[in-house]
Amino acid sequence: MRVYDSGHAYFTLKDADSQLKSIMWASDVLNLTTRPRDGDRVIAAGRLSVYETRGEYQLYARALRPAGIGDLYARFEFLKAKLDAEGLFAAERKRPLPERIQTIGIVTSLGAAALQDVRNVLTRRNPLTQVIVSPTLVQGADAPPQIVAALKALYTLDNLDVILVVRGGGSLEDLWPFNDERVVRAIAASPIPVVSGVGHEVDFTLADFAADLRAPTPSAAAELVTPITLEDRREMLARAARDLAIAFEASLDARRRAVVRLSTSLRLLSPQSKLDSARQRIDSLLERAARAARGDLALRREKLAGKLASLQAMNPSATLSRGYAIVQTGGKVVRRAAEAAPGSSLDIRLHEGSLRATVEPDRP
Repeated sequence: MRVYDSGHAYFTLKDADSQLKSIMWASDVLNLTTRPRDGDRVIAAGRLSVYETRGEYQLYARALRPAGIGDLYARFEFLKAKLDAEGLFAAERKRPLPERIQTIGIVTSLGAAALQDVRNVLTRRNPLTQVIVSPTLVQGADAPPQIVAALKALYTLDNLDVILVVRGGGSLEDLWPFNDERVVRAIAASPIPVVSGVGHEVDFTLADFAADLRAPTPSAAAELVTPITLEDRREMLARAARDLAIAFEASLDARRRAVVRLSTSLRLLSPQSKLDSARQRIDSLLERAARAARGDLALRREKLAGKLASLQAMNPSATLSRGYAIVQTGGKVVRRAAEAAPGSSLDIRLHEGSLRATVEPDRP
């Protein structure tokens, strides 16, 4: 998959027998939880259309997810329905957070970036808050029993006000330990309120449904359990203004790109281009017609010259120019001597000028 500066992604879907060129617009690329790499097996959803410039089909993809992930979704929905039927996700069992929170338990990995994010938020918002970390793996097959053990270790403490269960974002497989039935039941059995901050805002796990409160991110979970000061409100407003400016600029860029695409489409569909093409065709046809006319005129001139030459050869004047003469008597051409009686007058026409003569009788 190649992502251009515009944010649009271009790639080719292949199987054993065929391939299909594909494109994903920037707005859809931003929604990808994981970006596929060359060779990854994926399931794509979108619409087929024809790229007219090249006359070839391509897929306008709206969503991509790893192939085989459907089984995990099925297991997720099955377990969700089962635990929901038991009442583990019921709204009435959700507990509000204490008004004063002084000691916070955190279930996460010691090496996780999420832990550092939570610590930074807690230090900034309420540096007097006491934090107790119960470490555990947060990914892989060994994670669920460790998460359960970490939770139960915190349940033995009598001075905790709330528990945060946090980890950073990832794929459905990465977050799967928080969909484990053992982990979900352990969270539901907590003696104190639990706040889940697993993954990103678009990620949902069964741990979120079992917790008393869900936060979209680990940092947001830390914010939920600390008082909001005036300085916090100012910072939140400033951050919101920056985010709004970024979102506005992104939206404006998207609309600019849309205008460019529409302008390009309009140019392709504009009658002006058809008129230009028609004018060019007319010029070409006129040039061909002119060449044909010139060729026909030259041929006719050659034929006329030939006929003139033939006529010239048959012209009596041409015969006279070679020394011959036309003899007439009484207005009739004399062809034989017998046609001119002795004593008759003869008119003799030469090449230049004419003569008059009288026929004399033959001498003995």
